Amino acid sequence: MKVAIASNGNTLESGLDSTFARCNFFVVYDPETRAMEFIPNPNKDLEEGVGPASVLLLESRSVQKIVASEFGLKIKPLLDSLKIQMIVLKESKKTIKEIMVMLNH
Repeated sequence: MKVAIASNGNTLESGLDSTFARCNFFVVYDPETRAMEFIPNPNKDLEEGVGPASVLLLESRSVQKIVASEFGLKIKPLLDSLKIQMIVLKESKKTIKEIMVMLNH
């Protein structure tokens, strides 16, 4: 099961980005195989439609869960329709590595 994490950078020491759709990078992580990929967010500077464009990008990568500290109001119905789970992590000071450790348990 692949999980996307909204990240403010492209290293394991980067932090959880404060927003989902306008984050700098998505980390696509598979807790079963421990495989990961940092994907630059091509949608972060769009004027509108940022959330749906980001969701569809992650859906094309077979992501089933998305971790972020904040999601836009219009995103939940789209995620529900695609059967992608939204995980709101309010501890925004965590690093990507710390979040991966949490996902492994």
